[in-house]
This record gives sequence, C-alpha cells and structure tokens, in this order.
Amino acid sequence: MTTQPTGPAAGARVELEQWGGAKPLDARVRLVEPAAFTKISALGVEEQRVNVVADITTPLAERQTLGDNFRVEARVVVWESGSVLKVPVSALFRRGASWSAYVVRAGRAVLVPVSVGRSSGTETQVLDGLKEGDEVILYPGDRVSDGQRVNPVKL
Repeated sequence: MTTQPTGPAAGARVELEQWGGAKPLDARVRLVEPAAFTKISALGVEEQRVNVVADITTPLAERQTLGDNFRVEARVVVWESGSVLKVPVSALFRRGASWSAYVVRAGRAVLVPVSVGRSSGTETQVLDGLKEGDEVILYPGDRVSDGQRVNPVKL
C-alpha cells in the first residue's frame, strides 16, 4: 500500500465521542507535541505515545453537560475524501510486487491487478483495476485460481 501520514497534523478534524451526549463533539487539532514518550500498557506492552491538543468547536450551547476532567474518546481524521472506491483488505493480496484481487464475472473468478491508495486497516482505497459494483472474493486463499467457477455467497 502507499505511504501515508503517520498521524494527525494541526488543523485536522477531530470527533469527540463517549462524552455523555447523543452525538460526537467537533474539534480541531491545535498542537501535536514534537516528542513521544513511553508508556507501559495494562497488558505490559511498551507503547510510544504523543500528546495531541484539540480545541472543541461545537458551540457551548450543544455541550453544556460536558464537565472538567471528563474522559472522551477522540477520533482524529488524518485523511478523508467525498468519493472513494474501497474494498475490504481481505479481498487484496500480493502477487509479486503488485496487489491483486479476484472479481466474480459470469460465475468465474477473474484475477485483476489493482492499484491501491490509502488504507484504514479494514478497508483500502482502490485507485485502478476495479470499478463500483464489482463483486470481490474475500479471503481467496490458494484454492482459488483465475477462471475457476465460483458460487458467490452474500455476506
């Protein structure tokens, strides 16, 4: 997959969830601290963390029940687009140095080379090779081959 920014930047959109209200609060990243620190997780794993400071932009009238020292879950948007063709990462696999997927056409698996863009870890942007409406085979494994007859199962 392509190289992506590794984290948020100043000005990035933030959604604050689990604050006690019905819908997320809007915020913007003001500062990403320049140095990481090491923290030991509850499972004993060493993690590198960086503090991110965000300013809430939701009007005060819509967040009056939010108080000092409330714990919130922050979802920082590092990239977004209004129109993206994407597939589950489980449909993609490496074939040499390139990415590929199997598409179902006329009841057969058809091997298609694809160009990929950004990935969320569960879904990946497809830049070329697939089109909207294509049925892809998830977790194809080594038992699927180009031209093989397949029976699609809808999930």
